[in-house]
Amino acid sequence: MRGLDAEHYVLDVILRRDKVASFDQYPFSLPVVRELRALELHPKVTFVVGENGSGKSTLLEAIATAWGFNPEGGTKNFKFQTFGSHSSLHECLTLSKSVKRAKDGFFLRAESFFNVASEIQRLDEEPWGGPPIVNSYGGKSLHEQSHGESFFALMMNRFGGYGFYVLDEPEAALSPNRQLAMLARIHELVTMKSQFIIATHSPMLMAYPDAWIYQIGESGFERIAYEETEHYRVTRSFLNNPQRQLDLLLGD
Repeated sequence: MRGLDAEHYVLDVILRRDKVASFDQYPFSLPVVRELRALELHPKVTFVVGENGSGKSTLLEAIATAWGFNPEGGTKNFKFQTFGSHSSLHECLTLSKSVKRAKDGFFLRAESFFNVASEIQRLDEEPWGGPPIVNSYGGKSLHEQSHGESFFALMMNRFGGYGFYVLDEPEAALSPNRQLAMLARIHELVTMKSQFIIATHSPMLMAYPDAWIYQIGESGFERIAYEETEHYRVTRSFLNNPQRQLDLLLGD
């Protein structure tokens, strides 16, 4: 059986369509959900790309919650809730797992990472007899760093390998150089038997070799090559001739 031979942790994401009350209601009305049956994940890195509003974050949130992560981000040990905005999609998902068991994991959600940092700070202010939690994140308060620095501190210090990592737009606060450094860190963790699913707009990140890229469209998911993504084509077109692109955009 495939699950017995697999080296990764999650084989497929399956929508239990029999548990969906109506595909006319959000989030089940989104094409990314409406057309979903089984989404096979790459053993190393799977990217989910698409336009704003296509449902990338909704899907990753549901996958992360189905795994046991906090919907706002963090590990399985985080139980806080700042605002209950997550959908019920996770209740209709089944994660088909291999016999391998992850030793680590994290859900990084760019838009709510501030809440994760606040929860770490709150927990460290309560005496519990153990070392400060922030030590696992580099030893410096995540609130005392820029957004980009805190993202990078998380990946460099908290991610320990042999884990399942769900990243929702991790490039949001990163410079191009930091994105390249993140790409190198992802590869380092992959060599340590880690598996990633990443929603991104970054053509730098999605260039990771041997990854699968799923593009969301009106007909649901389509697995495409890196060079076929709109992110690659638009970025390449602009950089090849920025003046022409500016003239077209600005009407000169």
